[in-house]
Amino acid sequence: MASVTDTFLVSGIRCERCVLRLAGALEDQTGLASAHANLMGEVTLTWDDDLTTREALARVLSESGFHERAPV
Repeated sequence: MASVTDTFLVSGIRCERCVLRLAGALEDQTGLASAHANLMGEVTLTWDDDLTTREALARVLSESGFHERAPV
């Protein structure tokens, strides 16, 4: 297993309900080992690079309304 960890900066996280919605979107993603989010829009994901990609996970986030933003 080639484990990768990266932090995504996303828009759309404004409350605990948003965090729960994000968790639901990521819940059944193949290869995702862990996910941590905060109200500042930082989502740290760890995944098996043999089973999924950063781009695939970013697409899942975006399709759920959490769009990646540029670092400030």
